[in-house]
Amino acid sequence: MISFIGRRDKGGSATGAGLHELVQGYSIEVMPRTAAKIEDFRTLLPEGTRVYIAHIEGTPIEEMVATAKRLADEGFPVMPHFPARIIKDKATLEDWIKRYQGEAGVDQALMLAGGVAEPHGDYHSSMQLLETGLFDQHGFKRLHVAGHPEGNKDIDPDGSTKLVDDAMQWKQSFSERTDAEMAVVTQFAFEAQPVLDWIASLRDANVDLPVHVGIAGPAKLQTLIKFAIACGVGPSLKVLQKRAMDVTKLMLPYEPTEVMTDFAEARVTGTHAPAQIHFFPLGGIKATANWAMKHGAEPVKAAS
Repeated sequence: MISFIGRRDKGGSATGAGLHELVQGYSIEVMPRTAAKIEDFRTLLPEGTRVYIAHIEGTPIEEMVATAKRLADEGFPVMPHFPARIIKDKATLEDWIKRYQGEAGVDQALMLAGGVAEPHGDYHSSMQLLETGLFDQHGFKRLHVAGHPEGNKDIDPDGSTKLVDDAMQWKQSFSERTDAEMAVVTQFAFEAQPVLDWIASLRDANVDLPVHVGIAGPAKLQTLIKFAIACGVGPSLKVLQKRAMDVTKLMLPYEPTEVMTDFAEARVTGTHAPAQIHFFPLGGIKATANWAMKHGAEPVKAAS
C-alpha cells in the first residue's frame, strides 16, 4: 500500500476531506543536525505542531537542549526523546530534565528504550524512567511511550509479542496514576491494516491510550528500505521490497498518500483509527512539510 507520484489516488472522500482532516495536528521528528538545516520552521510547520527531537547515541545533551530552545523560541511545543539505555543514572536523568525545563521550557517527553544493545548505565527500558517519578515531580504535562504494531525483536527475541504486550499493560496502568497526559507513538509502517488491527487488539485488552501512528514522509525507496531495516520494521518491509523488485518504480519517489488514505477511511468509518499522525521525515523535513501543506496543513507564515 504505497503511493508513488503519478499513481492514481484511491478515489472518494478519504483523499479529499478525510485526508485533509487527518493531516491536521500532525507531529514531526527532527534531530539537531537536520533541524540546523532549516532556517525558520514557521515557514514549514503549522502553528502548534509538536516537534520531537530524536536523541541519537553520541549526541551531546547541550546540542539537544539548544535545538529544543530554538524550536521553543519559534513557538513550537517540543518533545525530546529520553532513550533509557543511553542515560547513565537517576542524577543524569534529572539533570537532563532540569536543562530542558530551565533553558527551553520543555514539559513533554517521549520515553524509549533506545537503539543501543548494551545499556550505558542503570536503565534498559522506558518503564524504568517513568518509575523514577521524576517527570511527575517536575510537572511534565505530557508523556509519550513507544508502541510496536509489528512487534519488536529487541524486546521479544522469540518473535512473539508477549513482553511488548505486557509492557503496554504496564503503560496503561501508569497512565492511570500519573498527572501527565499519555499517548502511544508507533514506529513507521507502510500498511494501515496491521496497525488498525493492532489498535483494535489494544482496545480489546482494555488499553485505551491514544495512538499516534508513525508515517514515513516522502523519500526515495532506497532510503526507506535502509531505514526500515535499521529500525527493525517487520512485515511492512516486504511491501517496500516488493516495490524495489519493479525496476520501473525503483527510482520514483515514495509519498505516503495511499497509506494515509487508508487511515483516513478508518476514521470516516469509525474503525479503531489513530488519534494523530506522527511523521518521520526520512527524505527530509522540507519534503515532509511540503507534502503536508499540499494536503491542507498551513504553515505559521508564508515562506519568503
